Amino acid sequence: MAGKKAEQALVDQWRDILDLHARTQCELDRALHRHGLCASDFEVMDVLASHSCGFRVQEISERVHLSQSALSRLIARLEGDDLVARAMCQEDRRGVRVTLTGKGRALHGEVLPVQRAVLTRMLTG
Repeated sequence: MAGKKAEQALVDQWRDILDLHARTQCELDRALHRHGLCASDFEVMDVLASHSCGFRVQEISERVHLSQSALSRLIARLEGDDLVARAMCQEDRRGVRVTLTGKGRALHGEVLPVQRAVLTRMLTG
Protein backbone atom coordinates (compact mmCIF):
# COMPACT_ATOMS: atom_id res chain seq x y z
CA MET A 1 0.00 0.00 0.00
CA ALA A 2 2.85 2.42 0.80
CA GLY A 3 4.27 1.83 -2.69
CA LYS A 4 0.96 2.84 -4.31
CA LYS A 5 0.78 6.02 -2.21
CA ALA A 6 4.35 6.96 -3.14
CA GLU A 7 3.61 6.28 -6.79
CA GLN A 8 0.44 8.40 -6.67
CA ALA A 9 2.34 11.20 -4.92
CA LEU A 10 4.89 11.13 -7.75
CA VAL A 11 2.14 11.27 -10.40
CA ASP A 12 0.43 14.12 -8.53
CA GLN A 13 3.72 16.03 -8.35
CA TRP A 14 4.24 15.54 -12.10
CA ARG A 15 0.74 16.80 -12.86
CA ASP A 16 1.31 19.83 -10.61
CA ILE A 17 4.45 20.64 -12.62
CA LEU A 18 2.54 20.31 -15.91
CA ASP A 19 -0.25 22.51 -14.56
CA LEU A 20 2.18 25.20 -13.41
CA HIS A 21 3.94 25.12 -16.78
CA ALA A 22 0.65 25.44 -18.70
CA ARG A 23 -0.62 28.29 -16.53
CA THR A 24 2.72 30.12 -16.73
CA GLN A 25 2.89 29.67 -20.51
CA CYS A 26 -0.63 31.10 -20.87
CA GLU A 27 0.22 34.09 -18.67
CA LEU A 28 3.41 34.73 -20.65
CA ASP A 29 1.54 34.53 -23.95
CA ARG A 30 -1.11 36.94 -22.66
CA ALA A 31 1.43 39.48 -21.37
CA LEU A 32 3.71 39.28 -24.40
CA HIS A 33 0.86 39.42 -26.93
CA ARG A 34 0.53 43.15 -26.19
CA HIS A 35 4.04 43.50 -27.64
CA GLY A 36 3.37 41.34 -30.69
CA LEU A 37 5.18 38.29 -29.30
CA CYS A 38 4.36 34.90 -27.87
CA ALA A 39 6.32 33.08 -25.17
CA SER A 40 8.30 31.04 -27.73
CA ASP A 41 9.26 34.19 -29.66
CA PHE A 42 10.57 35.74 -26.47
CA GLU A 43 12.49 32.57 -25.47
CA VAL A 44 14.38 32.59 -28.77
CA MET A 45 15.04 36.33 -28.51
CA ASP A 46 16.19 35.90 -24.90
CA VAL A 47 18.65 33.19 -25.93
CA LEU A 48 19.96 35.40 -28.75
CA ALA A 49 20.26 38.41 -26.43
CA SER A 50 22.71 36.47 -24.26
CA HIS A 51 25.30 36.28 -27.04
CA SER A 52 26.04 39.28 -29.26
CA CYS A 53 27.44 37.07 -32.06
CA GLY A 54 24.23 35.06 -32.18
CA PHE A 55 23.87 31.32 -32.39
CA ARG A 56 23.59 28.67 -35.03
CA VAL A 57 20.05 27.33 -35.42
CA GLN A 58 21.15 24.00 -33.93
CA GLU A 59 22.52 25.80 -30.85
CA ILE A 60 19.22 27.63 -30.39
CA SER A 61 17.28 24.39 -30.67
CA GLU A 62 19.39 22.94 -27.84
CA ARG A 63 18.32 25.84 -25.60
CA VAL A 64 14.59 26.10 -26.34
CA HIS A 65 11.90 23.45 -26.29
CA LEU A 66 10.78 23.56 -29.92
CA SER A 67 11.06 21.09 -32.76
CA GLN A 68 13.52 21.97 -35.51
CA SER A 69 10.67 22.75 -37.93
CA ALA A 70 8.77 24.91 -35.41
CA LEU A 71 11.99 26.78 -34.61
CA SER A 72 12.67 27.37 -38.31
CA ARG A 73 9.16 28.81 -38.81
CA LEU A 74 9.53 30.99 -35.71
CA ILE A 75 12.90 32.34 -36.89
CA ALA A 76 11.43 33.06 -40.33
CA ARG A 77 8.56 34.98 -38.72
CA LEU A 78 10.94 36.97 -36.47
CA GLU A 79 13.12 37.68 -39.50
CA GLY A 80 10.08 38.91 -41.42
CA ASP A 81 9.38 41.32 -38.55
CA ASP A 82 13.03 42.50 -38.70
CA LEU A 83 13.70 41.22 -35.15
CA VAL A 84 16.39 38.71 -36.14
CA ALA A 85 18.78 38.31 -39.05
CA ARG A 86 20.19 35.12 -40.55
CA ALA A 87 23.61 34.91 -42.13
CA MET A 88 25.96 32.19 -43.29
CA CYS A 89 28.12 30.87 -40.48
CA GLN A 90 31.77 31.89 -40.99
CA GLU A 91 33.11 28.71 -39.35
CA ASP A 92 30.91 26.36 -41.36
CA ARG A 93 29.40 27.55 -44.63
CA ARG A 94 26.62 24.96 -44.30
CA GLY A 95 25.43 26.52 -41.03
CA VAL A 96 23.26 29.57 -40.48
CA ARG A 97 23.88 32.01 -37.64
CA VAL A 98 20.95 33.96 -36.19
CA THR A 99 21.37 37.28 -34.39
CA LEU A 100 19.05 39.91 -32.97
CA THR A 101 18.72 43.04 -35.06
CA GLY A 102 18.79 46.48 -33.43
CA LYS A 103 14.99 46.45 -33.48
CA GLY A 104 15.02 42.98 -31.91
CA ARG A 105 17.40 44.09 -29.13
CA ALA A 106 15.24 47.12 -28.38
CA LEU A 107 12.06 45.04 -28.21
CA HIS A 108 13.78 42.41 -26.06
CA GLY A 109 14.90 45.11 -23.64
CA GLU A 110 11.39 46.55 -23.50
CA VAL A 111 9.70 43.19 -22.94
CA LEU A 112 12.28 41.60 -20.60
CA PRO A 113 10.80 43.17 -17.44
CA VAL A 114 7.31 42.03 -18.50
CA GLN A 115 8.45 38.42 -18.92
CA ARG A 116 10.44 38.44 -15.67
CA ALA A 117 7.45 39.90 -13.78
CA VAL A 118 5.21 37.07 -15.01
CA LEU A 119 7.82 34.49 -14.00
CA THR A 120 8.17 36.09 -10.58
CA ARG A 121 4.42 36.16 -10.04
CA MET A 122 3.86 32.60 -11.24
CA LEU A 123 6.91 30.85 -9.81
CA THR A 124 7.51 32.49 -6.43
CA GLY A 125 5.00 32.29 -3.70
